[in-house]
Amino acid sequence: MRLRTVAGLAVVALVLTACGGRSTKEQAAAAYCPQPLTVQDASRITRFKEGAGRDPRDVVFEASMLGAGTTCSMGRNKLEVEVVMRIAVNAGPSVAGGVTRVPFFVRVLDGGGSVIVGKDELADYKISTTSPRGVSDETVAVTLPFSEVRDLGAYRIAVGLKPTPEELQYNRRAEAR
Repeated sequence: MRLRTVAGLAVVALVLTACGGRSTKEQAAAAYCPQPLTVQDASRITRFKEGAGRDPRDVVFEASMLGAGTTCSMGRNKLEVEVVMRIAVNAGPSVAGGVTRVPFFVRVLDGGGSVIVGKDELADYKISTTSPRGVSDETVAVTLPFSEVRDLGAYRIAVGLKPTPEELQYNRRAEAR
């Protein structure tokens, strides 16, 4: 009788242990999952229509990064990272019909600051004067290789919108005001 009780308690303990905790891989993935850093000059874009005009009537759209996050899963000598960015876009007075494309990027940096993975993507929106706003969550998958799990602590992920050189200068002038 006593043996049955001990065996029964052992089975209950095993079941509870299996249900209650995360695996070692899940714990490592959560511990080493790098949080993305938004590049300051690349958090927004103001796109103007073609030509010399640069007043508010010439704005085609304004886009901004609302936030970014990551989820990770551990594989054999690799960390699979899904980077999710929330991007908002607002139509300007010069918006044309059709699809508005907002460029964005994800860069993985190693411990020395060198880019080891770089991805450029486009977020598509159907905005117009009658439907002037759009928001989307854009997901980009990257893989971080490692020999030792502790190597993962050196990786950094940089994200942002991808303004043209002219748009970047506009952002910098706007921040200086």
